Amino acid sequence: MAGKRAAKRDGEQHDEVATVVLPADCRIGAQAALQAELSEALRGGAIEFDGSQVERVDTAALQLLVLFRRALDARSGTLSWRSVSTALNDAASLLGLARILELPAVGPA
Repeated sequence: MAGKRAAKRDGEQHDEVATVVLPADCRIGAQAALQAELSEALRGGAIEFDGSQVERVDTAALQLLVLFRRALDARSGTLSWRSVSTALNDAASLLGLARILELPAVGPA
Protein backbone atom coordinates (compact mmCIF):
# COMPACT_ATOMS: atom_id res chain seq x y z
CA MET A 1 0.00 0.00 0.00
CA ALA A 2 1.32 3.43 -0.86
CA GLY A 3 2.05 5.68 2.06
CA LYS A 4 3.20 9.27 2.06
CA ARG A 5 5.63 11.16 4.18
CA ALA A 6 6.83 14.72 3.89
CA ALA A 7 10.48 15.49 3.35
CA LYS A 8 11.70 18.53 5.27
CA ARG A 9 14.92 20.40 4.81
CA ASP A 10 15.91 23.64 6.53
CA GLY A 11 12.42 23.98 7.96
CA GLU A 12 10.77 24.06 4.52
CA GLN A 13 8.16 21.62 3.27
CA HIS A 14 9.15 19.75 0.09
CA ASP A 15 7.51 17.14 -2.11
CA GLU A 16 6.04 14.20 -0.30
CA VAL A 17 7.65 10.81 -0.69
CA ALA A 18 5.20 8.08 -1.67
CA THR A 19 6.19 4.66 -0.35
CA VAL A 20 5.14 1.66 -2.40
CA VAL A 21 5.43 -1.73 -0.69
CA LEU A 22 5.85 -4.45 -3.30
CA PRO A 23 3.86 -7.65 -2.57
CA ALA A 24 5.46 -10.94 -1.55
CA ASP A 25 4.06 -12.55 -4.70
CA CYS A 26 5.05 -9.97 -7.28
CA ARG A 27 4.00 -11.89 -10.37
CA ILE A 28 1.48 -11.36 -13.16
CA GLY A 29 -1.50 -12.06 -10.90
CA ALA A 30 -0.68 -8.98 -8.79
CA GLN A 31 -0.07 -6.66 -11.74
CA ALA A 32 -3.45 -4.88 -11.81
CA ALA A 33 -3.25 -3.88 -8.14
CA LEU A 34 0.42 -2.96 -8.40
CA GLN A 35 -0.14 -0.91 -11.55
CA ALA A 36 -2.95 1.04 -9.85
CA GLU A 37 -0.72 1.72 -6.84
CA LEU A 38 2.17 2.85 -9.05
CA SER A 39 -0.12 5.15 -11.05
CA GLU A 40 -1.26 6.80 -7.83
CA ALA A 41 2.30 7.13 -6.56
CA LEU A 42 3.40 8.68 -9.87
CA ARG A 43 1.38 11.79 -9.05
CA GLY A 44 4.07 12.77 -6.56
CA GLY A 45 7.67 13.58 -7.36
CA ALA A 46 9.52 11.22 -5.05
CA ILE A 47 8.93 7.50 -4.74
CA GLU A 48 10.39 5.00 -2.30
CA PHE A 49 10.00 1.29 -3.01
CA ASP A 50 10.05 -1.29 -0.26
CA GLY A 51 10.90 -4.60 -1.91
CA SER A 52 11.82 -6.41 1.29
CA GLN A 53 8.77 -8.70 1.20
CA VAL A 54 9.17 -9.90 -2.39
CA GLU A 55 9.56 -13.68 -2.44
CA ARG A 56 8.48 -14.34 -6.03
CA VAL A 57 8.87 -12.02 -8.98
CA ASP A 58 8.45 -12.49 -12.71
CA THR A 59 9.43 -10.67 -15.86
CA ALA A 60 6.01 -8.97 -16.08
CA ALA A 61 6.51 -7.31 -12.69
CA LEU A 62 10.01 -6.19 -13.59
CA GLN A 63 8.73 -4.78 -16.90
CA LEU A 64 6.09 -2.84 -14.99
CA LEU A 65 8.75 -1.42 -12.66
CA VAL A 66 10.93 -0.42 -15.64
CA LEU A 67 7.97 1.33 -17.31
CA PHE A 68 7.26 3.09 -14.02
CA ARG A 69 10.93 4.13 -13.79
CA ARG A 70 10.73 5.66 -17.28
CA ALA A 71 7.48 7.49 -16.47
CA LEU A 72 9.05 8.83 -13.28
CA ASP A 73 12.11 10.00 -15.23
CA ALA A 74 9.85 11.82 -17.70
CA ARG A 75 8.35 13.70 -14.75
CA SER A 76 11.80 14.42 -13.26
CA GLY A 77 10.84 12.37 -10.21
CA THR A 78 13.18 10.56 -7.86
CA LEU A 79 13.32 6.90 -6.92
CA SER A 80 14.81 5.33 -3.83
CA TRP A 81 14.67 1.88 -2.25
CA ARG A 82 14.02 1.22 1.42
CA SER A 83 14.94 -2.43 1.08
CA VAL A 84 15.25 -5.13 -1.59
CA SER A 85 14.80 -8.86 -1.11
CA THR A 86 17.29 -11.36 -2.48
CA ALA A 87 14.62 -12.73 -4.85
CA LEU A 88 13.96 -9.30 -6.34
CA ASN A 89 17.63 -8.44 -6.59
CA ASP A 90 18.53 -11.79 -8.19
CA ALA A 91 15.73 -11.58 -10.79
CA ALA A 92 16.54 -7.98 -11.74
CA SER A 93 20.26 -8.75 -11.94
CA LEU A 94 19.66 -11.85 -14.07
CA LEU A 95 17.72 -9.75 -16.59
CA GLY A 96 20.18 -6.84 -16.47
CA LEU A 97 17.64 -4.49 -14.86
CA ALA A 98 19.26 -3.80 -11.49
CA ARG A 99 20.93 -0.63 -12.75
CA ILE A 100 17.85 0.67 -14.59
CA LEU A 101 15.76 0.13 -11.46
CA GLU A 102 18.49 1.71 -9.32
CA LEU A 103 18.57 -1.22 -6.93
CA PRO A 104 20.98 -0.74 -4.04
CA ALA A 105 24.23 -2.65 -4.23
CA VAL A 106 24.22 -5.96 -2.42
CA GLY A 107 27.15 -6.54 -0.12
CA PRO A 108 28.85 -9.88 0.56
CA ALA A 109 26.86 -12.35 2.63
